[in-house]
Amino acid sequence: MAEFAVWAPKPDTVRVEVDGHVHPMTRSADGWWRTTLDAAPAARYGYLLDDDPAVLPDPRSPRQPDGVHGRSQLWAPATRWTDDGWTGRPVQGAVIYELHIGTFTPEGTFDSAIEKLDYLVDLGVDVVEVMPVNAFSGTHGWGYDGVLWYAVHEPYGGPDGLIRFADACHCRGLGVLIDAVFNHLGPSGNYLPRFGPYLSSASNPWGEGINIADADSDEVRRYIIDCALRWMRDFHADGLRLDAVHALVDTTAIHLLEELAAKTDALAEQLGRPLSLVAESDLNDPRMITPRRGGGYGMTAQWDDDIHHAIHTAVSGERQGYYADFGSLATLAKTLRSGFFHAATYSSFRKRRHGRPLDTTEASGIPATRLLAYTCTHDQIGNRALGDRPSQNLNFGQLAVKAALVLGSPYTAMLFMGEEWAASTPFQFFSSHPEPELARATAEGRKKEFADHGWDADEIPDPQDPQTFQRSKLDWDEPGTGEHARLRRLYQDLITSRRNETDMADPWLDHLVIDYDEEHRWIVMHRGRLAIACNLGAEAAGVPVTGEVVLCSASPDIGAAATELAPYSFAILRVVDN
Repeated sequence: MAEFAVWAPKPDTVRVEVDGHVHPMTRSADGWWRTTLDAAPAARYGYLLDDDPAVLPDPRSPRQPDGVHGRSQLWAPATRWTDDGWTGRPVQGAVIYELHIGTFTPEGTFDSAIEKLDYLVDLGVDVVEVMPVNAFSGTHGWGYDGVLWYAVHEPYGGPDGLIRFADACHCRGLGVLIDAVFNHLGPSGNYLPRFGPYLSSASNPWGEGINIADADSDEVRRYIIDCALRWMRDFHADGLRLDAVHALVDTTAIHLLEELAAKTDALAEQLGRPLSLVAESDLNDPRMITPRRGGGYGMTAQWDDDIHHAIHTAVSGERQGYYADFGSLATLAKTLRSGFFHAATYSSFRKRRHGRPLDTTEASGIPATRLLAYTCTHDQIGNRALGDRPSQNLNFGQLAVKAALVLGSPYTAMLFMGEEWAASTPFQFFSSHPEPELARATAEGRKKEFADHGWDADEIPDPQDPQTFQRSKLDWDEPGTGEHARLRRLYQDLITSRRNETDMADPWLDHLVIDYDEEHRWIVMHRGRLAIACNLGAEAAGVPVTGEVVLCSASPDIGAAATELAPYSFAILRVVDN
């Protein structure tokens, strides 16, 4: 017997079709419709609302074998877990590796990704973060246009494929984060408004907002929280990356994020392993990572774009758009010391004050490991007009310096797939909307967006062109060849130093000392007895620090009182007391 239940307060009548047979359902006062039927374990089903003959998928569908417009399917795992001994992997202080299942390998599936996990272990990765794997329309896309949040995208391998992937990660000691999108729904296959008031009057850049604070929002909040817990409970994820939480408009006294953090902590206690919530937020609001007992939302960590912007602009020289306030070594030093650059300060890009200062002292109880530092992400690459990576514009030395600043910092570090070998392939914005009008609107909108910023519209890749997707797949012949292999080994050595050097484990920003010289383009992060010295300039630079070389990208000339660094290079030195 199987229970069929759906929250549908809008229609007057709801029926369920199971394997071609229609059955009535009974409504309760809370808007839920239920019935119990004798159904096959893999029965196909859907709901009929009022007199409409269209069979709609279950909002909580466990599986969508025919895509988001098709019937749902009952599902029980066919794959057996083997990770009974898994005790979890905390996110704070880890090295995280962000990847997109569809472009990580030529095949673009969970099973093919498993074949590359030993590579990640050898690199030194602790946690794998997968971009959204929820069900979305079409065969390929970034995944942020999901419409059936409980189901796993079938072309990747469906729910059993995800189980095999998570299980394989855990068997190798790798944690798993799943990117979850709760701030909007995709434009194709979103039938939720037919069932109930899932959408709010607010909107965001990606579509209509989610009703988490208006009338009848309690069940919508429950829908979100139950989905989040499902990824961690049923698929053994070690946590979630929560997409663009600044777009969650919540005016209630208990913010949705705080409520989710409490539920996640309760599940972690039940499962006996740590669970993490990593927020993507551009608010620069310390409440995000402040524990709930201190009046915060209790997120484990959050992405920190200010660190990315400060590093990228200082190394690359780019200043356009939201990079305008960044670029100097003074800005880089301030950001590395403070976590946020914009902290109740004027943002020229936003044309207003932005952010709030973060208490970076040890007494605050908020370590630097609650912030993620990175040289690139899917956003910072894919949202460029051509989807070009830093490796397509910078030289080996510049890439090495960026890596040293991230992996040598006190922050939790994150890499984006392929950056460690300077992948030559771009990561472009791609989609596969089956509806001709939506496909055309997506392509035209992308071209117009960048044409307005001065790009030739003909240069902008068509997201609907299958070749845009194919171009974005990693080339796995590269990591073992030439300069690609050299950079990969340097990343391995940086991660090893990060793990083995005791001074690298200090997470408190008030212990971090930074020196820099704007004119000669060098900067030094002092972490205990270690000095991470970087030359960001095109000329050799003398840095007033000396010691034993732990790791370097180019052999430095160490003198009695200073070290000369080659152009675009770094050296990690163990300073010896006189």
